[in-house]
Amino acid sequence: MVKKAVCLISGGLDSCVTAFIAKNEGYEIYALSFNYGQRHGKEIQCAKNIASAVNAKKHVIFDIDLGQFGGSSLTDTSLELERDHKAEEIGKTIPSTYVPARNTVFLSIGLAFAEALDVEAVFIGATAMDYSGYPDCRLEYFEAFQKTADLATKKGVQGKSIKIKVPLLHLSKSEIIKKGLELGVPLDKTWSCYIGGDKACGRCDSCILRLKGFKEAGAKDPLEYDTVPSWYTQ
Repeated sequence: MVKKAVCLISGGLDSCVTAFIAKNEGYEIYALSFNYGQRHGKEIQCAKNIASAVNAKKHVIFDIDLGQFGGSSLTDTSLELERDHKAEEIGKTIPSTYVPARNTVFLSIGLAFAEALDVEAVFIGATAMDYSGYPDCRLEYFEAFQKTADLATKKGVQGKSIKIKVPLLHLSKSEIIKKGLELGVPLDKTWSCYIGGDKACGRCDSCILRLKGFKEAGAKDPLEYDTVPSWYTQ
């Protein structure tokens, strides 16, 4: 019997590696991406490319406008994005890019998709090791959501738990990149920058964490950048 899993694919590096881990574990992939009112659509195109590369059986792009609520610089362009942070500063406070309850919203929809498909697992590419200060990227959060998944679904009540799988949770960005290279993941198809230009900005927190990860992994980032921090080339 073929194992099946829903994979949340944002278009970013972490979710891409996660999808390939699921594929490597023998799961048939059902990709789920969200058009949630984010600043740009480039990551959606990247998500489509990743879903194709991982041979997803189906790819659903779910429209849900979290920008109606505001409260995040990712959905409200009137709010300023943090830039030019030192890598060691990132994660000490919750940044403006935190989207209120985003992972809870996404996982809930992923859970509904998974139950409708009668699949065994939902994969999400969150990491707690060098996350950008987001409270919904912690082990305690995913443990709590697993309890919710068990209590709130027909499959859970019947003892057929849908597992919330977070394979990158305890990996650093450099370890994630190394894992991606090991699995032959097309990292050039991913997009991490909070700004959707022709090139990544190289200044937002996401770009800085990505570049730091590639440097520590001893690998070259395949993306082009408008600005590259001096420490990256040293």
